[in-house]
Amino acid sequence: MLRRTTSALICSLTALGLLATGCGGADDAASPRAGGTGKVTFWSFVKGSDQVADAFNRSHPGIEVTFETVPSGQEYYSKLTNAVKAGTAPDVAVVEYPQLPEFAAQGKVEDLSGTLGPVVEQRFPEAARQLVDLGGRTWGVPRDAAPLMLFYRKDFFTRHKIAVPTTWDSYRTMTEQVRTADPGARGGVLFTDNPGLLTAFAWQAGGQWFSAGKDSWKVGIDDAPSRKAAAYWGDLARKDLVRSLSSLDPFWTSVQKNRTVAYVCASWCAGALQATVPDQKGKWAVAPVPSWDGKPASAMYGGSSFVIPKGARNSAAAAEFIKWITTDPEGMKAWVSSGTSSMFPADPALVPVTKAAFGTAYYGGQDVYAVAKTSYDAVPPGWTWGPAMAATNTALVDELPKVADGTVSLPTVLSQVRRTTVAQMKQRGIQVTAP
Repeated sequence: MLRRTTSALICSLTALGLLATGCGGADDAASPRAGGTGKVTFWSFVKGSDQVADAFNRSHPGIEVTFETVPSGQEYYSKLTNAVKAGTAPDVAVVEYPQLPEFAAQGKVEDLSGTLGPVVEQRFPEAARQLVDLGGRTWGVPRDAAPLMLFYRKDFFTRHKIAVPTTWDSYRTMTEQVRTADPGARGGVLFTDNPGLLTAFAWQAGGQWFSAGKDSWKVGIDDAPSRKAAAYWGDLARKDLVRSLSSLDPFWTSVQKNRTVAYVCASWCAGALQATVPDQKGKWAVAPVPSWDGKPASAMYGGSSFVIPKGARNSAAAAEFIKWITTDPEGMKAWVSSGTSSMFPADPALVPVTKAAFGTAYYGGQDVYAVAKTSYDAVPPGWTWGPAMAATNTALVDELPKVADGTVSLPTVLSQVRRTTVAQMKQRGIQVTAP
């Protein structure tokens, strides 16, 4: 049953608020005031965060940002949750898009509608706004987008006369040709420990895993488009046309040894590839991600926002810092000052800044940012992350190795994950209706 405490009723003006069992009273929902000076504590696991803090301090003498590095993944989110509960939360924190609805629904972040909401409205396209604007309120400011792209070994494709695929049918053909040309090589990867790419494929296919109504959520993790994408990738893995690997060392080893010659990833992978296998400079190229009908269609694989955690001591100065690091050209330069990051700004106006810093040498003169922009423009709006994504992702990761060894099918996994997610949402007092 939906919890209807006094504070929940105060929040019941929006779907998110109605389901926010951790939502407080009217004072708690107030937005941080504009302006501000003083000290700001900044938590982030994003590469370059220390350089960003230093650059901001040099240009903003009235605010002193202290950066604290934190672990990534679930360990970080548990740490942030505990800090909010203990009243020791930082003033600014990074929260990835899939986790933001859960943090907002549980009352762990400040409502930024009154201060940074107009910035989000003015600077970011719908595909990015929808990830931080939940229930009619703004809970974070986007930092980067992560549009899908196809990375492929141009030299291998040229040598074996393999065409760059534009549809998923032609992608299957490409994987068959790769294996024929070199039995030890593969033209794709199914990650067994990272659900993000599978989620992106469902998004691209037109899936709607979650949607918030006026007083309940619908969960469609195993809807028809998602099952279509899952069946396709599960079949590729079962037929050994793509390799089932962990997303960390085994994957990069396969790239270094020329055993992975094509794979789908996001814009940030351009920098990761350059940094990890510098000796393959000039051999790689990028292309738009294949689609089901050959028309441009993409999705996001990753990406993060910045929030002000509930209980922050200096939310006014925190808002100034967040605005600078997400929308100011100098802030963007600070993110990419290392020269290896290929982050794609969620704010399209800042793309030239990161493009200039990254350069084109590694990809043989190709403008990878032009491909990323095409992909970003093709991300369909309407995707919503759910209020219990930690449970959803855990259920996926628990099952993906079984797909790799042939124990279960990937569409079956989606159905199991939907049941697990619905059960977890109901346990939290969140009302769920049939999709």
